[in-house]
Amino acid sequence: MVQIFNPNELKSRDLDRLKRYVNLLDFYQGKQWDGRPSRNEKQLTFNYARVIVDKLCSYLMSGVNFGAEALNEEDIEKAVTARSMLNEVYQQNNLEQLDLETEIDCAVLGDGCFKVIWDASSGGVRVSAPDIQGIYAWWSPDDMSRIYRVASRYALNSEEAEVSYGLELPSRQSFLTEVWTEETFELWQDEKLLESKPNPYGFIPFVIYPNLREPKRFWGVSDLDEIMEPQRELNRALSQLSRILELSGNPIAVLENVEQSEDIAVRPGAVWNLPEDTRAYLLDLLQGGGVGLHINYVDLLYRTLHDIAEAPRAAFGGSGRDLSGIALEIELQPLLQRVWRKRLIRSVAYRKRSAMILRLLEKYRGQDFGKVDPSVSFSPVLPRDLSVVVGNEQTMVQSGIHSRRKAMNELGVKDPEAEFERWCQERRQILEMNRDSSLKNGKQRQSERAALEE
Repeated sequence: MVQIFNPNELKSRDLDRLKRYVNLLDFYQGKQWDGRPSRNEKQLTFNYARVIVDKLCSYLMSGVNFGAEALNEEDIEKAVTARSMLNEVYQQNNLEQLDLETEIDCAVLGDGCFKVIWDASSGGVRVSAPDIQGIYAWWSPDDMSRIYRVASRYALNSEEAEVSYGLELPSRQSFLTEVWTEETFELWQDEKLLESKPNPYGFIPFVIYPNLREPKRFWGVSDLDEIMEPQRELNRALSQLSRILELSGNPIAVLENVEQSEDIAVRPGAVWNLPEDTRAYLLDLLQGGGVGLHINYVDLLYRTLHDIAEAPRAAFGGSGRDLSGIALEIELQPLLQRVWRKRLIRSVAYRKRSAMILRLLEKYRGQDFGKVDPSVSFSPVLPRDLSVVVGNEQTMVQSGIHSRRKAMNELGVKDPEAEFERWCQERRQILEMNRDSSLKNGKQRQSERAALEE
């Protein structure tokens, strides 16, 4: 029996996770120094961590195609309808943009979430990405993939509560908590239960997934965890080098054997009156190759940051030399492997989301999709020689190894079903034109023969 939910327990639940989220967001936004600088201390921030996260997300989300495959021949037409309906829902909810924004959020915090519900006002499926900082999950201790309860907590002001729920809040701000199980739904305002009813969907409408999975842990790992230390050290080293160059441009006057000094100014044409047995000179911080050591250390940190993030310099568009396709792929292997690990997790999450969409359409629109399995395909990360790929796919289709739809998926066509339908329509038009032309030519030849016989 599931224990009765108490909203007060959220105040002390997952405190370490939520604190980690705050620190990761601050780091991503450039708050990477500990403490405030002193008056003469320079603290430069070169937010390379943010650039790496954004770049990895761009590679990961380049070319995602959603579809549905029939599990038997009787459901082929239903699979076509399912693909069409999924494409409609994705366009209505602008999921291409939502998925990219959610992916960046997931890469920073380490976890992502989608919510799939039926919007009665619009008569369609509503897909959103709740803030993972307000999501709490309960799962089976022997199987973390079996979630039996999800709570979504968010703050509302009086105006938002009135517009969204028709509630009059006793204070300016209140917390609403949605609690979902497969059997029930509850809505709480702070500690007051507003609504309790059976779950109208029959499933928990949340898809919670990690950025990268740690073994035996439910919550994921952020892309920033591994690069925080080299990023901070890079900021410190560059700040120190900047300070040295700044002081070298404004040299320090050094006086030896001088007990008191007045009106000593470093400027062109300045004249100093010094006692005997004293010496004055300008401190040269660049002598002895000291700056070169700092630059070498910065280069070492720079390379370390790339290695730990699995984002080679070539991934940023500049390898410094001409590379063939195979050589470029070998150099980008760390990036490709990281993207592959992430796509394994994203494929499961996107298929679950598509399955929820189809179940809602079946329930509220009365559609029957039969035994249809949602599918997800990703385009290759690296650019390919399109002529070679097309030739290979042509051979595969002509040999009967796979279908034209499969070939279009491999070539990165976003909607293979619609493209195949356009191809069929063009083919029918061409066949009709050829038939009409043949009939016209046949009649013309008959008339010519008749004229010759006369």
